[in-house]
Amino acid sequence: MKIRELRELSIGDLKQKELELRDQLFKLRFQKSLGQLDNPMKIRNIRRDLARIKTLLKEFQKKGTE
Repeated sequence: MKIRELRELSIGDLKQKELELRDQLFKLRFQKSLGQLDNPMKIRNIRRDLARIKTLLKEFQKKGTE
């Protein structure tokens, strides 16, 4: 996902998306350990999306406290 798309989401939506990505990352890691993962780049992309979401949530948190 692009950061521009993520900025349009609300905080609740971002938290929900974070939970979905964590679950998806867990499943992909499990598939990797079993040798069933088709595309290992999926893990990289999900980790980056998760980092983007965490960064945005941290920005919103700082704006709210200042």
